[in-house]
Amino acid sequence: MPAKPSTSLQPPGALPAEKKRPHWRALLEARWRARLQEVTELSLAYHHAAAAAPDRLGGEPRARRLLGRAVTARRKLADIEEALSRLAAGHYGRCEQCGSPIGPALLAAVPEARYCSGCAAPPDLPVTAGQPAAAA
Repeated sequence: MPAKPSTSLQPPGALPAEKKRPHWRALLEARWRARLQEVTELSLAYHHAAAAAPDRLGGEPRARRLLGRAVTARRKLADIEEALSRLAAGHYGRCEQCGSPIGPALLAAVPEARYCSGCAAPPDLPVTAGQPAAAA
């Protein structure tokens, strides 16, 4: 008997992430909204602390801490925005360094991951947040 033709809309070799595109979009958009709220709250708190710093002792260190947290949250927001762009372009779930699929466990833990576990960290170091390994 001849093989039954595939009725899948996915191209051969499609990534698992491509099959779950609506799931990933909804997850990334929810993370984006939460991160945007965090950035907004931290920015407002920073501006309030910075305005009060000359009048109170200890206001300046608090303002610096808030600024650092706001900058970190903004970078994470940008990571999510980049993941949404990759999803729209059809590149989501592929390592930006080697082109291999990013494992489902890593994507589940860090949906905005840009690198596979092999490229994210040397074999003797744990993978952290889907970031690339430092060049040796």
